[in-house]
Amino acid sequence: MPGPKGDTGEKGVAGQDGEDGQDGEDGQDGEAGPEGEVGPAGASIVRSVPSTSTITTLDATGNVGTDTSFTIGADGLGLISYRDANNGNLKVAHCSNTNCTSATITTLDSTDNVGWYTSITIGADGFGLISYTDFTNTALKVAHCSDTNCTAATINTLDSTGSTGWYSSITIGADGLGLISYYDDTNDDLKVAHCSDTNCTAATITPLDETDDVGGRPSITIGADGLGLISYYDKTNDDLKVAHCSNTNCTSATIAALDETGDVGEYTSLTIGADGLGLISYRDVTNGDLKVAHCSDTNCTAATITPLDETGNVGWYTSITIGADGLGLISYTDFTNAALKVAHCSDTNCTSATITALDETDNVGWYTSITIGADGLGLISYYDNPNGDLKVAHCENAFCAPYFRRR
Repeated sequence: MPGPKGDTGEKGVAGQDGEDGQDGEDGQDGEAGPEGEVGPAGASIVRSVPSTSTITTLDATGNVGTDTSFTIGADGLGLISYRDANNGNLKVAHCSNTNCTSATITTLDSTDNVGWYTSITIGADGFGLISYTDFTNTALKVAHCSDTNCTAATINTLDSTGSTGWYSSITIGADGLGLISYYDDTNDDLKVAHCSDTNCTAATITPLDETDDVGGRPSITIGADGLGLISYYDKTNDDLKVAHCSNTNCTSATIAALDETGDVGEYTSLTIGADGLGLISYRDVTNGDLKVAHCSDTNCTAATITPLDETGNVGWYTSITIGADGLGLISYTDFTNAALKVAHCSDTNCTSATITALDETDNVGWYTSITIGADGLGLISYYDNPNGDLKVAHCENAFCAPYFRRR
């Protein structure tokens, strides 16, 4: 008979794993779970589609829209001053949205034949301040808006000595008070009015340049040094000139001729570039060109001159501003093609530019004025000559060009 079973011995070392067997067939898919919440939008890598600027007729009541001037109000919406030629009135359009596709229209001054050569800015109180010519009384007048929308205004006559107040341009000085440059037709002088208070109920008047027939189509801004800088046309010598104010009130100035080649300096417009130096757009009458002068110093005692557009008869009614990209943006009239055009400077000095025709419908683009909206894009007010309308163009990109796209 076998003996009793002995104790179990110790467990031996495990042998090596065998090779994996073949995978079995996939089982059936289970039911889909509930859809999760939408995640945050990621960065797009799709190229933007080329688009054109938006063109809007803002006021089509009679013959309106000459002598326009455009700024952005304290509410971030556009404010446009212009002339109602039918009634000889000063009018204002307060844009209803950033693109200015609609507006509230107000007649501010309907006394006599007024509203010529308007210029608008926003005062230290956040309300619009408008300088313009009273044609009936050949005087310089100012309208101080009573609210942000400028639905009413207080009107004051600043200078009524002789035939004066022509081609006015207004800005706000370092002291928070209005500073206005204009032409005295009786004495053929460039003059400046320094407002005595925020409402500009009165002003100190100074003839700045009394040499020959000067002061045509002036444009004023405040330089990086806090002093006024004025570009204007010397009609006697057919030159582009600049006056650099010696003090905040601009009771005296240093005068320099910037461009003396041919008949130049009409339709000047002045702004301060990203480099703190003046940038001036103007018309070369001799060659029918759009030109730009980039000041060499804060006082603008000299400048680099560049013809930007030499195609046809161009450079009428120029207006210049600095875009969100820090480069100059200029609106002007192409007289040959009866079109509104824009030049986008390629560098700070504006030694070259991209040229775009924005509106070529009939005979448009007169009396242009350009500003930068709250969205960082250009806004241009101008006159539609055949229809007698006030129009606005809203740029679709910083270049204000329909074929610009990011890569």
